[in-house]
Amino acid sequence: MKAIVVTDEAAGTAGMTLTERPEPPAAINDVIVQVHAAGFVPTELAWPSTWADRSDRDRTPSIPGHELAGVVTALGYGTTGLSVGQRVFGLTDWHRDGTLAEYTAVEARNLAPLPGDVDFTVGASLPISGLTAWQGLFRHGRLQAGQSVLVHGAAGAVGSMATQLARESGAYVIGTGRTADRQKALDFGAAEFVDLGTDALEDAGGVDLVFDVIGGDVQKRSARLIRAGGTLVTVVGPPEARPADGLAIDFVVESDRAQLAEIVQRVRDGRLRTNIGEVAPLDDAVATLDSTGRRKGKTIVRVRA
Repeated sequence: MKAIVVTDEAAGTAGMTLTERPEPPAAINDVIVQVHAAGFVPTELAWPSTWADRSDRDRTPSIPGHELAGVVTALGYGTTGLSVGQRVFGLTDWHRDGTLAEYTAVEARNLAPLPGDVDFTVGASLPISGLTAWQGLFRHGRLQAGQSVLVHGAAGAVGSMATQLARESGAYVIGTGRTADRQKALDFGAAEFVDLGTDALEDAGGVDLVFDVIGGDVQKRSARLIRAGGTLVTVVGPPEARPADGLAIDFVVESDRAQLAEIVQRVRDGRLRTNIGEVAPLDDAVATLDSTGRRKGKTIVRVRA
């Protein structure tokens, strides 16, 4: 099968190559998925799990990508809940070969059915962005109707999902970003926008929750805006700052079939819009993924036409 592989951690995205790899076998509780579309997060080439297995053994050449939408073609021993020919989408294991390939092996529990009226490209754009937003807001941030949330990167792939889900839940959303992001963040549902280049973040006032995808000084300044009992949730590693009288939580997104079902249903009925940027075919994906330009929305690799 065709697959994009990496072998040199220091090379980053420049070290990606399109090559031929053996099709993966299905382990116990696995399914084999014929990948139609895949998502890619550039930072994953800095994750230890891209380069080593759970026993810290080198696993290169490894196939990046952990979001997919496709069709089940085979079941491993003991696999239940899915069937051959079923359309699925989901999030693959961090320590195993990923989705920038024509086929991938995935634990069945990490996948959810993809309704027939949802395009594969849309399905592949949802797992990391949608689940990160959902879990950050509701599982870790315990966001409730009537509360206020400051969403950093509100026009980005994750931030736009968080903005929409928070607004739908009845929260007041303040989005942040660059000058060019203002209208997009407002269109996704932010009630206010803070330009991190020109506006004073402190003018946002007190909030119940900060959803952080930036870290550093922005995170530290944001922590001071959190009301007593509020929460700072971040996805960029251990928090560098904590609210004076609240919680600071960092987390790694996890696959969850029920949450995936909730997210895709919101897409189907128009409550949640995707934020897809460039879509590249697998044969041209290396050049697209190695681009130094600023990414607008989620980059998707179209594996099967």
